[in-house]
Amino acid sequence: MNTGSNKPGEAAVAEDRTGTDDEAAPAQALGSRAPEFIKARRALHLSWQVGVFIVGLAVVAAGAAMLVLPGPGWVVIFGGMAIWATEFVWAQLVLRWTKRKVTEAAQRALDPKVRRRNIILTSVGLVIVAAVAGVYLWKFGLQLPWEIEDQ
Repeated sequence: MNTGSNKPGEAAVAEDRTGTDDEAAPAQALGSRAPEFIKARRALHLSWQVGVFIVGLAVVAAGAAMLVLPGPGWVVIFGGMAIWATEFVWAQLVLRWTKRKVTEAAQRALDPKVRRRNIILTSVGLVIVAAVAGVYLWKFGLQLPWEIEDQ
């Protein structure tokens, strides 16, 4: 792990910035962030929540479609979750958990051992792909697989 120090036994500790920072704005409580005049009227607040849910659902569905189609699928899905998190406690909790896990994964990715392993695995994979492509080109040339006649 990259500790930021050359001395053994020392470890750098990342600061937890999940809303507990005293210098920044105070952490918002869980729950609806609708304007007060909307919260004051039950029917209006319910219709507001239905509207937020539908918009969030449309964004999450678009993100899910982008997982198999071109586009930034996960980013759009998290954007839809952020829309839901403006109204629903469950979405706020899921978003907090996701942010924490992404931060942990980013910290692990900075570990020199993990980076070295990933570089080695990528290099081995590229060598294998290059070898398979080389054998194919040596045997068949620049013909597409479906145009190769039986030999």
